Amino acid sequence: MLVHRRKRPRYGVQTPLTSLIDIVFLLLIYFLLTTNFLVEEGIRVQLPQAESTVPQEDRELVVTVSPEGDVFMGAKALTLEELRELVKQRLEADPETAVVLKADRTLVLDRVVQVMDTIKAAGAARLRLATERPSP
Repeated sequence: MLVHRRKRPRYGVQTPLTSLIDIVFLLLIYFLLTTNFLVEEGIRVQLPQAESTVPQEDRELVVTVSPEGDVFMGAKALTLEELRELVKQRLEADPETAVVLKADRTLVLDRVVQVMDTIKAAGAARLRLATERPSP
């Protein structure tokens, strides 16, 4: 009796995709949880445009002047005296804090200078005027 060997079909190499998919999902969850979702609070103003804008650092105090000339820190409206006291308190806690002034481009220069003078009188050594890049 002759015995013939039967040829078995060859199986290709298969990579386990389950563990790869698990790792991808874990990385996705990690990046979603560690990403900072920045939401800028405050009053909506149209900033003046400048070609040479530079990104600012995190240690900053933002003061906004609305198109009507009202002064805000965050969403809280302030008088110039309240602004001076608040800036003075913040600068006493951290003297290296930069004060960023976001003034609407339609404002009269006199009001912006008043606010800048108030911030300087509070002891701010680093005062910056916020601008935005013009769109191409």
